[in-house]
Amino acid sequence: MQRATLDLWVGFFVVAGIAAVLFLALKVGNMGAFETGQTYTVKATFANIGGLKTRAPVKSAGVVVGRVVDIGFDTELYEATVTLNLDARFPFPRDSSAAIMTSGLLGEQYIALEAGGDDKMLANGDTIRLTQGAVVLENLIGQFLYSKAAEETPGASPAQ
Repeated sequence: MQRATLDLWVGFFVVAGIAAVLFLALKVGNMGAFETGQTYTVKATFANIGGLKTRAPVKSAGVVVGRVVDIGFDTELYEATVTLNLDARFPFPRDSSAAIMTSGLLGEQYIALEAGGDDKMLANGDTIRLTQGAVVLENLIGQFLYSKAAEETPGASPAQ
């Protein structure tokens, strides 16, 4: 009887462990949060998308309002074209802006939508014109190091 009870508890913990791994896999893959109901599709072009990936969230005021469904490259403008599926419950004005942001210092990248003030709303197939590309951490660190190196150059005289 004691062996059967021990086997039951081991089985319970194995099932709980598998469920935890499955939950983490879905969270990391951004597969579990956004339900697909009525949506509309809009596009936005960015000079640099950094590490943005498909299925990345589109947030407004911290609320997930959509997902990135496709990332392409415009060979005429030499910019990235990002296609967004937005939930139909959340209409945005046509003059809304989109920026690529990062959750925390090294977290996932997402698109932040800032609502504009236009009376007309974005419709299926529209393009968001006001965009801001991703801030690349490596570029910021490089600029900081080069500016510090220039300040500490020995023998340099101040400009007159």
